[in-house]
Amino acid sequence: MDLDTIREVVVPRDRAELAAARSSAPGTAILAGGTFLYSEPQERLDRLVDLTGLGWPALTLHECGLEIAATCTLAEFAGATPGRELGLSPRWFGLPATALFAASCRALLASHKIWRSATVGGNICLALPAGAVLAALVALDADAVIWPASGGERRIALRDFVLGPGRTVLEPGDVLRALKVNSLILMSRTAIRKVALAPLGRSGAVVMGRRDIDGTVALTVSAATSKPVVLGFYGAPTREEIDEAVAGIDPELWFDDPHGDPAWRAHVTGLLAHEVCSELAGGARS
Repeated sequence: MDLDTIREVVVPRDRAELAAARSSAPGTAILAGGTFLYSEPQERLDRLVDLTGLGWPALTLHECGLEIAATCTLAEFAGATPGRELGLSPRWFGLPATALFAASCRALLASHKIWRSATVGGNICLALPAGAVLAALVALDADAVIWPASGGERRIALRDFVLGPGRTVLEPGDVLRALKVNSLILMSRTAIRKVALAPLGRSGAVVMGRRDIDGTVALTVSAATSKPVVLGFYGAPTREEIDEAVAGIDPELWFDDPHGDPAWRAHVTGLLAHEVCSELAGGARS
Protein backbone atom coordinates (compact mmCIF):
# COMPACT_ATOMS: atom_id res chain seq x y z
CA MET A 1 0.00 0.00 0.00
CA ASP A 2 1.22 3.48 -0.84
CA LEU A 3 1.83 5.68 2.19
CA ASP A 4 0.93 9.05 0.72
CA THR A 5 1.38 10.94 4.01
CA ILE A 6 5.12 10.22 4.17
CA ARG A 7 7.19 13.29 3.36
CA GLU A 8 10.68 12.07 4.37
CA VAL A 9 12.60 8.82 4.73
CA VAL A 10 15.79 9.10 6.77
CA VAL A 11 18.49 6.41 6.47
CA PRO A 12 20.99 6.80 9.35
CA ARG A 13 24.41 5.20 8.89
CA ASP A 14 25.55 5.13 12.53
CA ARG A 15 24.13 5.52 16.01
CA ALA A 16 24.77 9.26 16.14
CA GLU A 17 22.70 9.78 13.00
CA LEU A 18 20.05 7.44 14.40
CA ALA A 19 19.83 9.50 17.60
CA ALA A 20 19.43 12.70 15.62
CA ALA A 21 16.82 11.19 13.33
CA ARG A 22 14.56 9.78 16.03
CA SER A 23 14.57 12.91 18.19
CA SER A 24 12.09 14.68 15.96
CA ALA A 25 8.40 15.41 16.58
CA PRO A 26 5.65 12.76 16.65
CA GLY A 27 4.73 11.33 13.27
CA THR A 28 7.99 9.42 12.91
CA ALA A 29 8.10 5.61 12.76
CA ILE A 30 10.94 3.13 12.70
CA LEU A 31 11.21 1.16 9.45
CA ALA A 32 12.98 -2.19 9.16
CA GLY A 33 11.16 -4.69 6.93
CA GLY A 34 8.07 -2.51 6.69
CA THR A 35 5.66 -5.36 6.03
CA PHE A 36 3.23 -4.05 8.65
CA LEU A 37 3.73 -0.36 7.86
CA TYR A 38 2.88 -0.96 4.21
CA SER A 39 -0.05 -3.26 4.95
CA GLU A 40 -2.54 -0.54 5.94
CA PRO A 41 -2.90 3.26 5.94
CA GLN A 42 -0.61 5.11 8.34
CA GLU A 43 -2.28 8.52 8.34
CA ARG A 44 -0.57 9.66 11.54
CA LEU A 45 2.91 9.24 10.04
CA ASP A 46 4.86 11.67 7.88
CA ARG A 47 8.43 10.42 8.40
CA LEU A 48 10.22 7.07 8.44
CA VAL A 49 13.62 6.19 9.91
CA ASP A 50 15.05 3.21 8.02
CA LEU A 51 17.26 1.03 10.24
CA THR A 52 18.59 -1.13 7.40
CA GLY A 53 21.23 1.47 6.56
CA LEU A 54 22.97 0.74 9.85
CA GLY A 55 24.28 -2.50 8.37
CA TRP A 56 23.82 -4.73 11.40
CA PRO A 57 24.95 -8.33 10.70
CA ALA A 58 21.83 -10.53 10.70
CA LEU A 59 23.36 -13.33 12.78
CA THR A 60 26.53 -13.24 14.84
CA LEU A 61 27.86 -16.21 16.76
CA HIS A 62 29.84 -15.50 19.93
CA GLU A 63 31.40 -17.85 22.46
CA CYS A 64 28.51 -17.10 24.80
CA GLY A 65 25.77 -17.59 22.24
CA LEU A 66 23.96 -16.21 19.21
CA GLU A 67 23.14 -12.55 18.53
CA ILE A 68 20.21 -11.89 16.19
CA ALA A 69 19.93 -8.35 14.84
CA ALA A 70 16.52 -6.70 14.98
CA THR A 71 16.87 -6.18 11.22
CA CYS A 72 17.48 -9.90 10.56
CA THR A 73 14.87 -11.01 8.02
CA LEU A 74 12.63 -14.00 8.66
CA ALA A 75 14.32 -15.75 5.72
CA GLU A 76 17.72 -15.29 7.35
CA PHE A 77 16.33 -16.34 10.72
CA ALA A 78 14.61 -19.44 9.33
CA GLY A 79 17.78 -20.40 7.46
CA ALA A 80 20.01 -20.18 10.51
CA THR A 81 20.76 -23.87 10.62
CA PRO A 82 24.23 -24.94 11.78
CA GLY A 83 26.87 -24.99 9.08
CA ARG A 84 24.93 -22.90 6.59
CA GLU A 85 24.31 -19.15 6.80
CA LEU A 86 26.20 -18.92 10.07
CA GLY A 87 29.29 -20.64 8.71
CA LEU A 88 29.74 -22.46 11.98
CA SER A 89 32.78 -24.48 12.93
CA PRO A 90 32.21 -28.25 13.40
CA ARG A 91 31.89 -27.93 17.18
CA TRP A 92 28.66 -25.95 16.67
CA PHE A 93 27.00 -28.47 14.35
CA GLY A 94 23.78 -30.12 15.47
CA LEU A 95 22.37 -27.40 17.74
CA PRO A 96 18.85 -28.71 18.39
CA ALA A 97 17.29 -25.40 19.41
CA THR A 98 17.82 -23.84 15.98
CA ALA A 99 15.01 -26.09 14.69
CA LEU A 100 12.59 -23.70 16.39
CA PHE A 101 13.64 -20.80 14.13
CA ALA A 102 12.14 -22.08 10.89
CA ALA A 103 9.26 -23.74 12.71
CA SER A 104 8.20 -20.42 14.22
CA CYS A 105 8.31 -18.71 10.81
CA ARG A 106 6.10 -21.45 9.35
CA ALA A 107 3.60 -20.82 12.15
CA LEU A 108 3.08 -17.28 10.86
CA LEU A 109 0.41 -16.38 8.33
CA ALA A 110 3.01 -15.09 5.86
CA SER A 111 4.41 -16.18 2.51
CA HIS A 112 8.07 -16.88 1.75
CA LYS A 113 8.06 -13.62 -0.22
CA ILE A 114 7.18 -11.79 3.00
CA TRP A 115 9.95 -13.72 4.78
CA ARG A 116 12.51 -11.93 2.62
CA SER A 117 11.51 -8.50 3.92
CA ALA A 118 9.80 -8.97 7.30
CA THR A 119 12.19 -8.81 10.23
CA VAL A 120 12.66 -10.47 13.59
CA GLY A 121 12.57 -7.09 15.32
CA GLY A 122 9.36 -6.14 13.54
CA ASN A 123 7.62 -9.33 14.65
CA ILE A 124 8.70 -8.69 18.23
CA CYS A 125 7.92 -4.97 18.40
CA LEU A 126 4.45 -5.39 16.90
CA ALA A 127 3.72 -7.45 20.05
CA LEU A 128 0.86 -9.35 18.43
CA PRO A 129 -0.47 -12.41 20.30
CA ALA A 130 0.28 -14.57 17.24
CA GLY A 131 3.86 -13.29 16.90
CA ALA A 132 5.48 -16.69 16.54
CA VAL A 133 9.06 -15.42 16.18
CA LEU A 134 8.56 -13.44 19.39
CA ALA A 135 7.28 -16.62 21.06
CA ALA A 136 10.18 -18.72 19.77
CA LEU A 137 12.78 -16.38 21.19
CA VAL A 138 10.89 -16.16 24.48
CA ALA A 139 10.87 -19.97 24.47
CA LEU A 140 14.65 -19.88 24.06
CA ASP A 141 14.96 -17.48 26.99
CA ALA A 142 16.42 -14.73 24.81
CA ASP A 143 17.40 -11.30 26.08
CA ALA A 144 16.41 -8.12 24.27
CA VAL A 145 19.12 -5.50 23.75
CA ILE A 146 17.59 -2.01 23.66
CA TRP A 147 19.15 1.27 22.59
CA PRO A 148 17.34 3.88 24.72
CA ALA A 149 16.69 7.31 23.24
CA SER A 150 18.75 8.77 26.09
CA GLY A 151 21.81 6.77 25.05
CA GLY A 152 23.61 3.73 26.38
CA GLU A 153 22.21 0.24 26.25
CA ARG A 154 19.97 -1.91 28.41
CA ARG A 155 19.20 -5.59 28.34
CA ILE A 156 16.03 -7.29 29.59
CA ALA A 157 14.56 -10.77 29.36
CA LEU A 158 12.41 -10.95 26.23
CA ARG A 159 9.62 -12.57 28.26
CA ASP A 160 9.27 -9.17 30.00
CA PHE A 161 9.39 -7.12 26.78
CA VAL A 162 5.70 -7.37 25.79
CA LEU A 163 3.10 -5.82 28.08
CA GLY A 164 0.04 -6.70 26.01
CA PRO A 165 -1.26 -6.66 22.42
CA GLY A 166 0.66 -3.94 20.60
CA ARG A 167 2.35 -2.73 23.82
CA THR A 168 6.00 -3.16 24.78
CA VAL A 169 8.45 -1.68 27.27
CA LEU A 170 9.93 0.55 24.57
CA GLU A 171 9.68 4.26 25.31
CA PRO A 172 9.38 6.86 22.51
CA GLY A 173 12.66 6.94 20.62
CA ASP A 174 13.90 3.58 21.95
CA VAL A 175 15.12 1.04 19.40
CA LEU A 176 15.34 -2.73 19.69
CA ARG A 177 18.92 -3.51 18.65
CA ALA A 178 19.25 -7.29 18.96
CA LEU A 179 18.21 -10.53 20.62
CA LYS A 180 20.72 -12.77 22.37
CA VAL A 181 20.36 -16.51 23.00
CA ASN A 182 22.75 -18.26 25.39
CA SER A 183 24.91 -21.04 23.93
CA LEU A 184 23.67 -23.57 26.50
CA ILE A 185 20.08 -22.87 25.48
CA LEU A 186 21.04 -23.54 21.86
CA MET A 187 21.89 -27.08 22.98
CA SER A 188 18.35 -27.62 24.28
CA ARG A 189 15.81 -29.87 22.59
CA THR A 190 12.66 -28.16 21.34
CA ALA A 191 9.18 -29.00 20.11
CA ILE A 192 6.27 -26.96 18.79
CA ARG A 193 2.54 -27.48 18.25
CA LYS A 194 -0.06 -25.09 16.87
CA VAL A 195 -3.76 -25.12 16.10
CA ALA A 196 -6.02 -22.81 14.12
CA LEU A 197 -9.73 -22.78 13.36
CA ALA A 198 -9.01 -22.63 9.60
CA PRO A 199 -6.22 -24.31 7.60
CA LEU A 200 -4.76 -20.94 6.56
CA GLY A 201 -6.09 -18.95 9.50
CA ARG A 202 -4.23 -17.17 12.26
CA SER A 203 -3.00 -19.46 15.00
CA GLY A 204 -5.49 -19.95 17.80
CA ALA A 205 -2.89 -21.45 20.11
CA VAL A 206 0.82 -22.19 19.87
CA VAL A 207 2.86 -24.10 22.45
CA MET A 208 6.64 -24.27 22.22
CA GLY A 209 8.63 -26.49 24.53
CA ARG A 210 12.29 -26.59 25.53
CA ARG A 211 14.14 -29.27 27.47
CA ASP A 212 17.53 -28.11 28.71
CA ILE A 213 20.56 -30.32 29.13
CA ASP A 214 19.96 -30.35 32.92
CA GLY A 215 16.48 -31.83 32.37
CA THR A 216 14.42 -28.75 33.16
CA VAL A 217 11.45 -28.09 30.88
CA ALA A 218 9.87 -24.80 29.86
CA LEU A 219 6.63 -24.39 27.90
CA THR A 220 5.84 -21.10 26.18
CA VAL A 221 2.19 -20.40 25.35
CA SER A 222 1.36 -17.81 22.70
CA ALA A 223 -1.42 -16.91 20.23
CA ALA A 224 -3.89 -18.18 22.85
CA THR A 225 -2.73 -15.50 25.28
CA SER A 226 -2.36 -11.74 24.92
CA LYS A 227 1.39 -12.07 25.47
CA PRO A 228 3.77 -15.05 25.72
CA VAL A 229 3.44 -17.00 28.95
CA VAL A 230 6.25 -19.26 30.19
CA LEU A 231 5.51 -22.31 32.34
CA GLY A 232 8.59 -23.80 33.98
CA PHE A 233 9.17 -27.29 35.42
CA TYR A 234 12.21 -28.66 37.26
CA GLY A 235 11.99 -31.94 35.33
CA ALA A 236 9.71 -33.73 32.92
CA PRO A 237 6.23 -32.70 34.11
CA THR A 238 3.46 -35.18 34.82
CA ARG A 239 0.08 -34.80 33.15
CA GLU A 240 -1.30 -33.41 36.37
CA GLU A 241 1.48 -30.82 36.61
CA ILE A 242 0.87 -29.72 33.03
CA ASP A 243 -2.87 -29.38 33.63
CA GLU A 244 -2.27 -27.46 36.84
CA ALA A 245 0.19 -25.08 35.17
CA VAL A 246 -2.14 -24.32 32.24
CA ALA A 247 -5.08 -23.88 34.62
CA GLY A 248 -2.94 -21.45 36.64
CA ILE A 249 -2.53 -19.00 33.74
CA ASP A 250 -4.15 -15.67 34.60
CA PRO A 251 -7.70 -15.83 33.14
CA GLU A 252 -7.31 -12.23 31.95
CA LEU A 253 -4.49 -13.31 29.61
CA TRP A 254 -6.58 -15.68 27.48
CA PHE A 255 -7.16 -13.88 24.18
CA ASP A 256 -10.62 -13.41 22.71
CA ASP A 257 -11.13 -12.66 19.02
CA PRO A 258 -12.74 -14.29 15.94
CA HIS A 259 -9.89 -16.80 15.80
CA GLY A 260 -10.98 -18.43 19.06
CA ASP A 261 -12.71 -17.73 22.35
CA PRO A 262 -10.85 -17.97 25.69
CA ALA A 263 -12.41 -21.27 26.79
CA TRP A 264 -11.48 -23.01 23.53
CA ARG A 265 -7.97 -21.55 23.59
CA ALA A 266 -7.40 -22.73 27.17
CA HIS A 267 -8.63 -26.22 26.32
CA VAL A 268 -6.52 -26.70 23.18
CA THR A 269 -3.48 -25.18 24.90
CA GLY A 270 -3.64 -27.99 27.44
CA LEU A 271 -3.82 -30.60 24.68
CA LEU A 272 -0.89 -29.06 22.81
CA ALA A 273 1.14 -28.82 26.01
CA HIS A 274 0.75 -32.57 26.58
CA GLU A 275 1.87 -33.30 23.01
CA VAL A 276 4.91 -31.04 23.30
CA CYS A 277 5.99 -32.59 26.62
CA SER A 278 5.49 -36.08 25.21
CA GLU A 279 7.78 -35.26 22.28
CA LEU A 280 10.41 -33.73 24.53
CA ALA A 281 10.33 -36.78 26.81
CA GLY A 282 10.64 -39.13 23.84
CA GLY A 283 13.66 -37.34 22.46
CA ALA A 284 12.22 -36.62 19.01
CA ARG A 285 13.05 -33.28 17.47
CA SER A 286 10.43 -30.79 16.42
